[in-house]
Amino acid sequence: MRSDRVIDEAVALVRDGYSVTLPVTGRSMLPFIIGGRESVILAPPADLRRGLVALAWVENRRYVLHRIERIEGDKVTLMGDGNIAGREYCTLADVRAIATHVVDASHRSHDLYAPWRRVASSLWWWLLPVRRYILAIYRRIIL
Repeated sequence: MRSDRVIDEAVALVRDGYSVTLPVTGRSMLPFIIGGRESVILAPPADLRRGLVALAWVENRRYVLHRIERIEGDKVTLMGDGNIAGREYCTLADVRAIATHVVDASHRSHDLYAPWRRVASSLWWWLLPVRRYILAIYRRIIL
């Protein structure tokens, strides 16, 4: 895939110590990252832990940008904020980068781990049982 080659190049640059801004597609990270409108700034995958947004090669077939839900030994479980059920799995070595900032349409950079975002993402996790309804309203009103 052509997009995988672009992401491979971004990963190589991150590995070499460069900051890389990568456009986001899809809706799997709603409401915290809006695909098609926003980008993320990627950094090397240091100090991986629950709650970080990671760019990972999952199940040996594709890249995803999702939040780390769990790390058990070498195994990582990821889930997009905009997902209501689906999870992806990879190893620690398959996590290629972490997103540190989101860049909006006016090119302003926002820390993905600012205190209010951490609280909001924790609350969002606990809203998983009703997330489907909140996302439906969000898509109709906001998007």
